Amino acid sequence: MANRKMRSLPDKFYDKDYETNGIHRVPLWRIGCFALNNTATNLYMFMMMYLSYYLMGFVGVGMVVASSFSMVMRIWDGVTDPFVGYMVDKTNGRFGKNRPFMIIGNVILAITSFIMFHVTHQLHGAARFIFFIVITCIYYLGYTCQCVVTKSAQSCLTNDPKQRPLFASFDAVYNVILFAGLAVVAANLAASLDSVGGYTSTQFFHTLWLFTAISSGICTILAVIAIAPKDRSEFFGTGQVIKVGLKDYWDTLKNNRAIQMLVLSASTDKLASSAKTGAVGVAMFACIAGSTVLQGSVTALTTIPTCIATFLAISLLATRLGQKKGMVIGSIGGGIVVNLALGALWLFGDPTTMTSDPQTGALHWGYFLILHIVLSIFQGGFQGISGNIVIPMTADCADYEVYRTGRYVPGLMGTLFSFVDKIISSLAPLIAGLVFAACGFTDHNPVMGDIVTPQLRLGVAFLAYGILILGLICNLIAMKFYPLSKEKMAELQNEIVAIKEKAMAEGNA
Repeated sequence: MANRKMRSLPDKFYDKDYETNGIHRVPLWRIGCFALNNTATNLYMFMMMYLSYYLMGFVGVGMVVASSFSMVMRIWDGVTDPFVGYMVDKTNGRFGKNRPFMIIGNVILAITSFIMFHVTHQLHGAARFIFFIVITCIYYLGYTCQCVVTKSAQSCLTNDPKQRPLFASFDAVYNVILFAGLAVVAANLAASLDSVGGYTSTQFFHTLWLFTAISSGICTILAVIAIAPKDRSEFFGTGQVIKVGLKDYWDTLKNNRAIQMLVLSASTDKLASSAKTGAVGVAMFACIAGSTVLQGSVTALTTIPTCIATFLAISLLATRLGQKKGMVIGSIGGGIVVNLALGALWLFGDPTTMTSDPQTGALHWGYFLILHIVLSIFQGGFQGISGNIVIPMTADCADYEVYRTGRYVPGLMGTLFSFVDKIISSLAPLIAGLVFAACGFTDHNPVMGDIVTPQLRLGVAFLAYGILILGLICNLIAMKFYPLSKEKMAELQNEIVAIKEKAMAEGNA
């Protein structure tokens, strides 16, 4: 009955491989394009990685205050999550549940970030900091609107256990290209603007904003097109609109073991990866290795192999073994083994041997460069699983809630996940700032020409690799108690089909 009712809609709303057993799929291109919604927000996240340079260069605050500001704003970002998630669960209009939040969020991000980096420094005195705080609060509201959809729309995009991990494959590749490619762009841009202040010049932030706004807008449009056919109530949980109250938030947080463990896993992992800010990359290559443009030369060699390794790792492991086992394998391979080797290499090796010409970043093929490139590719492949698989796993948690209570609350799932994730990961900029301050850098981030002390080498190795090891160890602990194995998900999906048929039958009675 349920499938006959859904088939009464126009054929354009269905993919040719929709099956009558309750499993619905999408063409691969839609998964790839919808993953760009996360890329759209990650572009802004990358831009904000250089926020401390603007705060110290134009707003007039010190290292610890700049780091603390990022932490406070991240907490505010988390606080807005439950409200936006509640609105997502309540929304089901002409333009669907998810698309309005994607578009509104991206528009807010573009406007507020423009004001942030083009108006603030034209104000005077204390007004700069107050103004910056207000604009940033609005900025993060837009960021939350678009971020929530990345997770909430997963469950309606596809419920095929073999298709869901493919989102992480695309997302991981996009993230590798994004963060590696933009790190090169930012480094070269700063080098070209060295005469006017480099990372602390208005030209740097204007160019970075312009690139971010245009690229993010394009990614958002493609993502909206991709999700459009599935952004309908027919693909939401039981196929029926279910009222959700605030008490349901507490019940889910208290009793849904899957989302509890996923939040623990992802938030600690995110804290670790977020601690490796743009300033850490600058400290590694520009300060310790001695070349501002070296990072771009090295990244150019590792980006494509890392993308291939990540895509293959997720596609082969997660789709065949299940997302839970994929997370465990990625954490062990990428966290405990490879990061240990990379940390030891940067602590005890000689990074200055990577280049024969610090001015041009020309590569010198010695032991250090070869080991760094090989280990970085392996790290990217394995860590790509643990770092990106959490988003489609959120859809599994939403399905688990349907199985457990009959409630379809993807906004709740996404925001519970994001709220705790952001609160914990908000500590990352502060951790980086405190580590740099402990290494003697209290008024600026390490840059080329600064004295490289043993304390700085240890601090940078910890921020780049050591804290990742700790975060991914937490993944292993959380997955020990995560209930949604591959076998459990098969059982769960069969039960949801029965729940959906029952709900549709009652709706037609």
